[in-house]
Amino acid sequence: MEDSLEKKLRDSVWVCHSLFERGKTSDSSANMSFRHGDRIYITASGTCFGTMREEDFTVLAMDGTPVSERKPSKEWPLHLALYEKSPEVGAVIHTHSTYSVLWSFAKDLKENDCIPDHTPYLKMKLGTVGLIPYEKPGSPELFSAFRERVGNSDGYLLRQHGPVVPGKTVMDAFYCLEELEESARIAWELYRAGR
Repeated sequence: MEDSLEKKLRDSVWVCHSLFERGKTSDSSANMSFRHGDRIYITASGTCFGTMREEDFTVLAMDGTPVSERKPSKEWPLHLALYEKSPEVGAVIHTHSTYSVLWSFAKDLKENDCIPDHTPYLKMKLGTVGLIPYEKPGSPELFSAFRERVGNSDGYLLRQHGPVVPGKTVMDAFYCLEELEESARIAWELYRAGR
């Protein structure tokens, strides 16, 4: 049975605050969404995870057409590509978290599985993480590069930009994002140590 809209909004606000308060995102750089029925609820343009409220989500139809007045995050096409990929995707979170961005600068990363599984938990919770080549944030080129690779992996790392992680629910996407960032931190620290 699907969670109520109220529960999804409450969970989303909690996730936003948790990520902001722990330094996993800053200012208005992150965005998230969830699916409810035939609608996508996504953070409005310019919103900050630290001050997020339930009314700070705007609504899109499943084809990306705005349903409410507030302008959606400019990166809504990333979210739409994941909802189109699978009916199992119920939520998407995108941040500019520090270790994921740092790791995206490492050399010779595998395109379809760019974060090593130094612990088993990334693969257990999320799966493989695909590397998306750098394109300007919010640009048609970024959305095109993402769509070309969306079928090859389970989560994504935008080079020099940050992770994009889907989940069955808001909380599932949050847990997967947390595991991706922790795995990127471990990989980065080992890389810096020459291991």
